[in-house]
This record gives sequence, C-alpha cells and structure tokens, in this order.
Amino acid sequence: MSDLVIERDSGRKMGPTDRPSARISVEEIAGRLGIGRRAVYAMLEQRMMPGIRLDRRWIVTRHAYEQWERTCGTGQRTGLVETPEVKVLN
Repeated sequence: MSDLVIERDSGRKMGPTDRPSARISVEEIAGRLGIGRRAVYAMLEQRMMPGIRLDRRWIVTRHAYEQWERTCGTGQRTGLVETPEVKVLN
C-alpha cells in the first residue's frame, strides 16, 4: 500500500502521520465560524452543535462537526428548525 502524500501551501509534504486529528478543538471551531470560544461553548451547552461532555471537557469529532457545518446545523438533534419557504401569490 502506498503512503498518502499531500502538497501543502507551504511546500512541505504531508505524510500519513500528519493527518488531522479525529477530534476538532473549540479554538479551531471558533476560528472557522469567526466567533469566540465562549460562543462555541454556549452552542455546545445548548446542543446547537454536536459534542459530548466529559466532566469539564467537550469532545467534538471532526466528522460530526463537518457534517453539522455542511448542513448549517439543521439536523434533527441540533434544536434548530429549518424555516419553511413561503410563497406569496397575487
């Protein structure tokens, strides 16, 4: 089996050991959403985004977060309800 190699912008090559973690940090989520860490924690507490609380820590899997991000959090367990489209007829 061949090793996966991905060229990064810096020109450094990534190998199989450089793969991103299966978990995503609150800091990375905050950066991707352009909000503060406290806002991310509030969203996790309110079950607006997927996460598991272990004592004082939150665990968010990269897969679950990216799926949430793709669907804008409109999944069943997020507590968000998609607004139905309204058509006005004259």
